[in-house]
Amino acid sequence: VQLQASGGGLVQAGGSLRLSCAASGRIYSSSVMGWFRQAPGKEREFVAAIRWGRGSTYYADSVKGRFTISKDSGENTVYLRMNSLAPEDTAVYFCARGHNLAYAPAEYYYWGQGTLVTVSS
Repeated sequence: VQLQASGGGLVQAGGSLRLSCAASGRIYSSSVMGWFRQAPGKEREFVAAIRWGRGSTYYADSVKGRFTISKDSGENTVYLRMNSLAPEDTAVYFCARGHNLAYAPAEYYYWGQGTLVTVSS
């Protein structure tokens, strides 16, 4: 399984971006797809996750109400819509796949290459 993240870029504070993560191979309904981010000098942190089968979604408190995770099962793609972006959202964003819902990066076993989001003030 390979994950290909895209959609990052430079945006002004208050702007929006949509990240995409295309997965090769089958994503089982029991899988969880997650988005994480890592800012310079900081640890990788959980952003959002979605259960592939049920579509249940989960968010970090820092992005709740601003970010939306969604999926297109037919396209094997997971999205992260990011609104009201702030400079503190600047990071490399990674998509990942795991067996179970978890907030720790170590619980996810497939990772995309990351896409850089830069939010200017």
